[in-house]
Amino acid sequence: MPGIIYGLQHYSDVSSNYLEWHGHNDFYKAVSNASTAWLYGASAVNCSLLGIGERTGNIPLEAMVFEYASLRGSLDGMDPTVITEIADYFKREMGYKIPPMTPFVGRNFNVTRAGIHADGLLKDEEIYNIFNTKKLLNRPASVLISKTSGLAGIAYWINENYMLTASEAVSKQDPLVIALKAWIDEQYDAGRQAAMSTNELETKIEELSGGRLARL
Repeated sequence: MPGIIYGLQHYSDVSSNYLEWHGHNDFYKAVSNASTAWLYGASAVNCSLLGIGERTGNIPLEAMVFEYASLRGSLDGMDPTVITEIADYFKREMGYKIPPMTPFVGRNFNVTRAGIHADGLLKDEEIYNIFNTKKLLNRPASVLISKTSGLAGIAYWINENYMLTASEAVSKQDPLVIALKAWIDEQYDAGRQAAMSTNELETKIEELSGGRLARL
């Protein structure tokens, strides 16, 4: 990529403003090639929303928003929270199924199942979360509750799901958290494999908390 852009400029006299890069993700290099094209003088890169395109897809527009910010040190007026709105629109209005592991827009993008990671989130979000996803994507870090979530994961889930303030937040020593973990352990000891659903957790929390935390 550096050689192509350099050659077009220096040997073919094609100025930067006439150069743009159109790539596909056949070798998982769509974003790296597009970024390199920018760095070596191409003025633009072609993108598509969510990377949808022929064969392995095009360069994801949302990826290049963050690549631009990392290279320039500024979003220059772009509002990246719109990326989450776009993803929601694709799912809700177009019926498009976004693979859950997709960066920035996938369901599991900033979700962890591991209790040790949830413990880090409770102490300091920067320990685990890649960046301030709440501020930049309107997507706070979250956890899925399973047999490996532990007390920290359960406490974090409760605080985020019920949007508790700092003064209301539960810790992993809270009796509610301890009781809920005991119930969750029982489910997995009995052979359960799937993660706990929000409805299941909210129902049990309402019961265990005596109404202190009601289902939203």
